[in-house]
Amino acid sequence: MSVRIQTAAFDPGEETNAFLATNAGAGAAVTFTGLVRSQPGDPITALVLECYPDLAINQVKAMIESAIARFGLIKATVIHRYGALRPGEPIVQVMALAPHREAAFKGAEYLMDYLKTDAPFWKKEETPTGSRWVDAKSADDDAKARWD
Repeated sequence: MSVRIQTAAFDPGEETNAFLATNAGAGAAVTFTGLVRSQPGDPITALVLECYPDLAINQVKAMIESAIARFGLIKATVIHRYGALRPGEPIVQVMALAPHREAAFKGAEYLMDYLKTDAPFWKKEETPTGSRWVDAKSADDDAKARWD
């Protein structure tokens, strides 16, 4: 299990290759990379994520422990950035290693659903006309609820 909460950019391909190098005989690996999105009709110039890193690390570790226990993952890693990010930059990467693909897919999806709702990050979008806080979305709560 590994958690990194950081301001520095990361290379998703390098992270995936490093994760796969420690596969411990697994049969499946799933990786997911979330990117800063800017929509054509509602562009942003930056996404600013605020957090208290020690709190975030502890909460994300608990999520990973739960995913490992629930799906029999061999290993999982979460990298999450905070600070000012530009459109197109990676925000988060979730990697799950399991004996079989179903467990790896479910483990990664479970982690993302919990990260979207329970990880202590606050998001503010910077736009050409000002800034605005990003509200929680009921669709994210609905996605997480299916794991209950």
